[in-house]
Order: sequence, then structure tokens, then C-alpha cells
Amino acid sequence: MRLLKTAFHPDVSEQDILPASKLTVLERYAARAIVLREEDILLLYTERYQDYSLPGGGLGKGEDEVQGLKRELQEETGARQIRNVQPFARYDEYRPWYKDDADIIYMVSYCYSCDIADELGDTSYETYEISNSMKPLWINIHTAIKHNEVVIAESDRKGLSIERETFLLKTIVDELLNG
Repeated sequence: MRLLKTAFHPDVSEQDILPASKLTVLERYAARAIVLREEDILLLYTERYQDYSLPGGGLGKGEDEVQGLKRELQEETGARQIRNVQPFARYDEYRPWYKDDADIIYMVSYCYSCDIADELGDTSYETYEISNSMKPLWINIHTAIKHNEVVIAESDRKGLSIERETFLLKTIVDELLNG
């Protein structure tokens, strides 16, 4: 899959990931869904961080990317009849890790476009998703980008993923809506 970008969090340098570094790097793989209806996109709004993000999440060990995408999309949005799954691009990032098993996380996000049924069904959130007050919604993609940009510029509560999500949304506009 085509690599869009490799991003480094400001607290992580390229030197930190070299074999000579004493820092431990954890690898995590995720699948993220791009579901468009003209200029509206299905996103998750997270109240805790006040941001919009693509639905998706971590792949289980050995889990196929497309199957993981379908599972995550259904769990987080209630999407049904997921079809026409097409590879879009990959986004890699290095950022600090908050657990004791590693110092840095290397996150690889595989992004796929797809279609779903008109109506969303029930969601199946994990405990942290409930406590963060996540909810799926259709929103104009330009509105979501502008909102995230304001959060990046002004909020001290922003999550670590908002830079990735905003970059991906802008790329979706450039390549899928305008391209």
C-alpha cells in the first residue's frame, strides 16, 4: 500500500528509533475506514478530545487488514453491509507510548475506502471509547477539517492522533473529492 507520510511526534526523533538507541519501540497496526457520501464523511467525534477521526483501530495479531477494518467499522459506527473495500494509503507515525512495555509506539494505519448500508446499526464500544464519549456521525468533510484545525491551534486537551486524522482528511479531499 502506498505510504503517504511517516510522522514523528515532537518528543520522538529519528535517532530514538535506531538500533543503537536504548528506547523500546512497540509496533501496532490499524485499519481505518473512509466512507464518503459526496462531501459528507462518516467520522467519530470524541468528546474528551473534541476531535473528529476516521473510524477504525488496532488489528489483532495475524488479523487480515480488510477483516479488521470491517470489524472496527461495525463496532465503532454500527455500519452494515460493508462492501467495495479499496486500498487508499498508509500513514506511519512514531509517538511516545504511555505504558511500561515500551517507550515509543510505531503506528501503521492502513486506510481503505468503502461503501456501507444507508442506516447505521448498534455500536459496540470498548470501555475507553465509552469513557471518551465517542459517537459516529456524518459530517461535511471541510467542516471536520476546520474544526480539527481549531483544536490543534487552540486546545491543550487535544489527543495525539489529531495531526494524523487532519492530514488524512485533507488528503481525502485532495485525492478522492477533488482528484
